[in-house]
Amino acid sequence: MTDTHTNGHAVPASAFNPQPLMQLDPWLGPDMPNITRRYEHFLKWKSTIQDTEHGYDQFSQGWHKFGLNVGTDGSITYREWAPSAKEASLIGEFNNWDRNSHKMTRDMFGVWSITLPPVNGGPAIPHDSKIKISMISATGERIDRLPAWITRVTQDLSVSPAYDARFWNPPQKYTFKHPRPPTPTNPRIYEAHVGISTPDAKVGTYKEFEQNVLPRIRDLGYNVIQLMAIQEHPYYASFGYQVTSLFSASSRFGTPEELKSLIDTAHSMGLTVLLDVVHSHASKNVLDGLNEFDGTDHQYFHGGGKGRHDLWDSRLYNYGSHEVLRFLMSNLRFYMDEYHFDGFRFDGVTSMMYVHHGMGTGFSGGYHEYFGPQVDEEAVVYLMLANDMLHSIYPGVLTIAEDVSGMPTLCLPTDIGGVGFDYRLSMAIPDMWIKLLKEKQDDEWEMGAIVHTLTNRRHGEKSVAYAESHDQALVGDKTLAFWLMDKEMYTNMSDLTPLTPIIERGISLHKIIRMLVHALGGEAYLNFEGNEFGHPEWLDFPRAGNGNSFHYARRQWNVVDDHLLRYRYLNEFDKAMNWLEEKYHWLSSPQAYVSLKHEVDKVIVFERAGLLWIFNFHPTQSFADYRVGVETPGKYKVILSSDEKKFGGFDRIDLNGEYFTTPMSWNNRANWVQVYIPLRTCLVLGLN
Repeated sequence: MTDTHTNGHAVPASAFNPQPLMQLDPWLGPDMPNITRRYEHFLKWKSTIQDTEHGYDQFSQGWHKFGLNVGTDGSITYREWAPSAKEASLIGEFNNWDRNSHKMTRDMFGVWSITLPPVNGGPAIPHDSKIKISMISATGERIDRLPAWITRVTQDLSVSPAYDARFWNPPQKYTFKHPRPPTPTNPRIYEAHVGISTPDAKVGTYKEFEQNVLPRIRDLGYNVIQLMAIQEHPYYASFGYQVTSLFSASSRFGTPEELKSLIDTAHSMGLTVLLDVVHSHASKNVLDGLNEFDGTDHQYFHGGGKGRHDLWDSRLYNYGSHEVLRFLMSNLRFYMDEYHFDGFRFDGVTSMMYVHHGMGTGFSGGYHEYFGPQVDEEAVVYLMLANDMLHSIYPGVLTIAEDVSGMPTLCLPTDIGGVGFDYRLSMAIPDMWIKLLKEKQDDEWEMGAIVHTLTNRRHGEKSVAYAESHDQALVGDKTLAFWLMDKEMYTNMSDLTPLTPIIERGISLHKIIRMLVHALGGEAYLNFEGNEFGHPEWLDFPRAGNGNSFHYARRQWNVVDDHLLRYRYLNEFDKAMNWLEEKYHWLSSPQAYVSLKHEVDKVIVFERAGLLWIFNFHPTQSFADYRVGVETPGKYKVILSSDEKKFGGFDRIDLNGEYFTTPMSWNNRANWVQVYIPLRTCLVLGLN
C-alpha cells in the first residue's frame, strides 16, 4: 500500500521501521512503541487527507476556497466554516451592514457560503471596505465576527482596540521580480521586528525596513532574516505572540503589497526570509479573533480547560480536527505562496508538544519525559504533517523549532519517524551566558561546562546556536552588552573618553562569547537585531506601565553609525565573523574537535572546518608561546583576531605572523603550534 505526494513521489504507508532511528540514537529503544504509535497516527492522517482531499496540495490551499475569493468575472465567493451557527450573513459597508440582504447557505459540513455577482463589471465589494460575518449562534444569540481567513485587518485605536476586517483586492497586485535564493546550508540568521527597526519614537514600517535595514543585514554577512510579529496581533506589546487573524500580515507596519516588496528585495540581496509563525496558541479575543467564532468554545480550539493556556491567557488549538488542520496547514502555504516566505520558525513548540505545556516542568534529559502520557500526540502529529507537507511541496523550505525540552527526533525526517524540522533553537546557550554573568566571577567560569553546553546536541539533529535573542533583550532581562557594561554604556562608549576596565572587559567578552557560540555551538547562528553592536538598554513596547512610550521600542542605529562611538567595533567584528563563515562554512561542517578545556588557564582550543580556534577567557593572564594541538601539519597564519584595533582591540597579535607545526603529539592531536594569546582574546588560524 502506498500513498502519493502531490509532487508524484510515492511514500510507503507500510509498517514502521525503527532501525534508522535506532542507529542514530540507541537510547530510543524502550520508547519505540510510543514512536511507532505516533508515526502510525501521522500516516493515518496523511492517508485521510489523501483520500478525502486528494493529498496535501489541495488540502493546504484552503484560502482559495475559504474566505473571500474573486472570480475571473468579478464575482466574489465567500465561504466560512461555522458548524454551530444557525444563520449567517455577509455584512459590510457595501450593503450598509444589512443582516438580511446577503444571507449565506450552509452545507452538510457546516460551511456557509454566498456568491456575489459582479456589479458594473467589477466586484460588488469595493477594495479596502469593511466587512464582517453576522451569525445566530446555537443559543440564539446574534454574533458578529471577522472572517477567519481574512487577509487584511486594521485597527483604529482612537475608536476601539478591536480590529476591522477589510476586503483586500487592490487594483494593482504586487508582482514578484526575483526568485527565491538557494537555501543556505549554513544559516546565519538575523532575527528582526519591523516595528522596532526605526530610530524614531514610532512604529516602523515595511517600507522603512526594506530601504534602511535590509542593506545593513546584507552588509553584516547574514544570509537569513527571521521576521517576528507579522501575523496580526491587537496588542503591540505582545511581541506578536497573541495572534487574532492568522492570514493577515500586520497592518500597523503597512500594506500586504509593501511586505511583499520587502521580501522580494531581500531575495534580490540573496537573503532567505523566515516567518515567525504562531500556531502554538491564539488570542482569546472574541470580537476580532477566532475565540468563540461560531458561538462555541470548541470550534478551532479544545473546549474547557484543555483549550486554555493559563500562563499565556490564550486559547489552544484542537490539532485533532480536520478543519483546524486545513486552516493551519493552509496558513503555512499561504505565506509561502502569497508572500514568498522561504520557511518558518515555529513558536512555542514545547507548549504544543506536552499536555503540561512546559509549565512548572523542568527537563532533565531523561527519555521518559519525551514519550508517553505527558506528550500531546495530536500536536506532535500536526507538526509532522506540517513539516512533511512543506518539505514535499517546497524541497528548499527551512523550518526551525523553538523547543526548550530537547525532544529527541524533533529534527529528523518524518519518513523515518522524526517530527521533520530542519533545526532546533539551542535555548540552553543564552541561559548559560546570562547565568555566568549574573552569578560568577570571571575567574570562576568553567571552560568544560561552557564547552559542554555548546556541544551538547543530539546526534544527527541540527541546531541554531545563539548567545542571545529577543528574549534576553526584553524589559526585565538584559542584553549581554548591558550585563557586561551596564550604566557605563551611557558615559564611556565614546573614543573621546578613557577606556575603562568595565568597557574594555565588556567589548572583549562580547566579541569572544559570540565567536565561540558561532564556531562551536551549532549548525546555524542567530542574532537579534541591534545586539550585534551591543545595542544599549532594553526593549520595552509602549504600554500603560511606561506611559505608552516608544523610547525603548526602537533601534538606535545612530550609535553604531557614529564613528566616535565604540559600538562600531562590535559591529565590525560581527561582520568579520559572518563573512569568515561564508568563506569557510564551519556551520555546515562536522562538529568541532575540542582538544583543550583548561580550567586554570581559561583556554579553549578546537578545530572545525580546517581552522584552528584558540580562546583565552582569563581575566588577567596573557600567554606567550602557548602550545596548542592541531591535527593537520603545515604553516598556519592568522585568519581573524578579536584583538585587532578595528574591533576595539590593542593589536597585540601580529597578523603577518607564521605558525609552523611541530610533529609531536599534544592534547591528542598529531602536531602542535605555539601562539601568543592575550587575555580575553580569540584567535583563528588557518593553513597558509
